[in-house]
Amino acid sequence: MGKIRTRVIGDTDVEEKQKKEQKEKSAQKKLEKKSAKATSKATEALKAAEEKDKLETEEVQTTPSTDKAQAEAPTKKEDKKEQKASKKTHVRGKKYNSAKKSLDQSKSYTVAAALPLLKKAKFASFDESVELHLNVDEQGLKGEVELPHSTGKTVRVKVVDDALLDKIENGVIEFDVLVAHPSFMPKLAKFARVLGPKGLMPNPKAGTVSPNPEEVVKKFEKGTLRWKTEPKFPLVHQMIGKISFDEKQLAENAVAFIQSVGKAHIKGVFIKTTMSPSLKLDIEKI
Repeated sequence: MGKIRTRVIGDTDVEEKQKKEQKEKSAQKKLEKKSAKATSKATEALKAAEEKDKLETEEVQTTPSTDKAQAEAPTKKEDKKEQKASKKTHVRGKKYNSAKKSLDQSKSYTVAAALPLLKKAKFASFDESVELHLNVDEQGLKGEVELPHSTGKTVRVKVVDDALLDKIENGVIEFDVLVAHPSFMPKLAKFARVLGPKGLMPNPKAGTVSPNPEEVVKKFEKGTLRWKTEPKFPLVHQMIGKISFDEKQLAENAVAFIQSVGKAHIKGVFIKTTMSPSLKLDIEKI
C-alpha cells in the first residue's frame, strides 16, 4: 500500500501551495536520480580507467622479461647445439691426418699388402698394437683360436683354489683367464655376478672347466685366444700382435683369427694399429 498524501480541496491557496511543494519534491527526486546515475557512471569509468592502467602496467612489467626470455632462448638452444656438435666432432691431430693422407682407404687390401702401409704410416712413439675389427652377421658369436705366433701380450692364467677365492671375495682380480676343476664350481657360483660380465667365469664350453686344469693353463699360456662379439653389437675386436713384429708373423696371426671366426659370418674386416686409420681387407683374398 502506497504512501497516503492528504490534499485540502476547495482552498485555492492551499492547493497551489501543495502543488508547488509536490513539484519541488518531484524535481528534487529527479535531480537526485540524475546525480546518482552520474555518480555511478563516474565510478564505473574510474574503475575501468584503473583496470586499464593496471593492465598496461602489467604489460609493461612482463614484456621486458618475456622479451628477455625470448632473446635468451635461442642462445640456450645454440649453446646446446654447440655442445652436441663439440661432442660429435672428434678433432684429429696433424700426425693422424698426415697418416690418413698417405693411405688410400677407398681400396681393399690383402693382409700382406696392408701391413707394410701401416708400418710406413706409423707416427706414435710407442710400439702400437695391430688390431683386427670385424663386422659379423649376428650377435653372440664366440670361439677359440690358437694363433701361430705370440701377440706380445702376456696372458695371466690362474687355477681356482681357496686362496684365489678369498682374493676374488676381496675384489682382487689378477688374471685374464680363470681355469677351474669341476669340484670348485659350486664355490664359484656366488661370484658369477662379478666374473660373468667380465668374461672370466669358468665354463665347460670355453674349455676352462677341466679335471686337468694344469694342462688347460699351458694351452692358454701358449697363446690360445677366446673371442666373442660385443654384448649389444655384432662386432669383434682382436689384437694380433705389435707393429714391430715381423710382417709374415702378423699376417699368419691375422689369417688364423679370421678363419676362426669364419668367412661366412664376416661382412667386413679392417686392420689398423692403435693410433692409425684403418684399412679394409679383401675377405675373398684371405
